[in-house]
Amino acid sequence: MGQLRSDDPGPGRQVRFCTAAGGARVAYAEVGHGPPLVVPAAWIGHLELSWQDPAVRDFYAPLAARRTVVQYDKPGCGLSGPWPARQTLDTDLEVLRAVVDHLGLERFDLLGISMGAPVAIAFATRQPERVGRLVLYGGYADGHQLAAAEVRAAMVDLVRAHWGLGSDVLADVFLPDGSAEVRAQFTRLQRGSTSAEVAADLLAHCYEIRVAELLDRVPTPTLVLHRRDDRAIPYRLGRDLAARIPGARLVTLSGRSHFPHAGDAAAVVDGILEFLGEPRERPPPPGPRPGPLTDRQLEVAALVAEGRTNRQIAERLGIEERSAEGHVERIRLRLGVTSRAQIAAWWALGAGDEGRPE
Repeated sequence: MGQLRSDDPGPGRQVRFCTAAGGARVAYAEVGHGPPLVVPAAWIGHLELSWQDPAVRDFYAPLAARRTVVQYDKPGCGLSGPWPARQTLDTDLEVLRAVVDHLGLERFDLLGISMGAPVAIAFATRQPERVGRLVLYGGYADGHQLAAAEVRAAMVDLVRAHWGLGSDVLADVFLPDGSAEVRAQFTRLQRGSTSAEVAADLLAHCYEIRVAELLDRVPTPTLVLHRRDDRAIPYRLGRDLAARIPGARLVTLSGRSHFPHAGDAAAVVDGILEFLGEPRERPPPPGPRPGPLTDRQLEVAALVAEGRTNRQIAERLGIEERSAEGHVERIRLRLGVTSRAQIAAWWALGAGDEGRPE
């Protein structure tokens, strides 16, 4: 059985595999240190391709500075193998259970994003003894309420018939404020994550999933975060989650983008960390105390934030590994932090903007 490693080098992201029911191979990734925060898979995704997006890495860096963040690819997507039958909520729960069991996690917090929210809700009601806290971002309880029946059917048909055009339409829905470059990058991620057939089947699953009858049975302390003008998942559906889950707290955020790493990502991160009892440590200001970083140290800090090891940093910069190690140590001392994860969080928060290399 795989275990969470305590000697991973700071924010370095580890991708491994486990086996779910029927022999399906599931790819999962870990980043950071501390108590586990498990992020159920949403619609589609790709652990490697998504991590190439700086906005995604910047979103998770402050979380990984305080928690071990666990993510995985849904069967048929990214690095995971196919599922032998049509996927349902039971499939989602089986895959989530396979990952946490493989890691030996007896108790953990759940961060359900988008379609991951109903999966997290169902897991928390079925295995409440394992879930400490529940965070739901951009979530919903009844897929039928996402859009009118004819709209849902048309979207599924479009994705199945023309994955390129379908991914463009979805990029506009998910990232309405994103630049053309950002939307193009996301469409490439979508098409690189899975086939048109699997994407269409999983989109239909998004529309069919329903956990409304479970809401009043959620025993776990719950935080609901939702952007008021979310174009993908209407705000009223998030508000309904908070109203019907006993004792849930609702945080209404501004913005239209569906993804938490888009728009004001810092507000999402701050809300999550506060609820988890891990308020974000603001980066120390530049200046004599702790002192500005040199250009070389800024380069190294950027690579640390990307999750690179000392050896990888050395290869990238054409220096000796021990020199890279020395740079990391001096950065740590200048910033007054104790780990690579905190260096990554400092960088992600924009503390090095004034002197960042181009």
